[in-house]
Amino acid sequence: MATCDVCGNDYWMSFEVRTASGNTYTFDSFECAMTKLAPVCEHCGCRIAGHGVEVSGRFYCCAHCARTADSRMGARIRDTVGSHPG
Repeated sequence: MATCDVCGNDYWMSFEVRTASGNTYTFDSFECAMTKLAPVCEHCGCRIAGHGVEVSGRFYCCAHCARTADSRMGARIRDTVGSHPG
């Protein structure tokens, strides 16, 4: 058994996540993993669990939040958090 890094629950089905930067975390649920690791929408503050939208290096949960935060970006909105152009 291992203790969740977020909630402290000692759970027999816990799992580890290793990030590209070399950090290792232990979680008892995907909810705790998302709480620790998922990016936060810069407009509404929700956790981005899906693809999200990236505009000029800023992350949003959806195109609506991206456009609301900066209406000048309409045509330049990409549909995937972390995608690279080209």
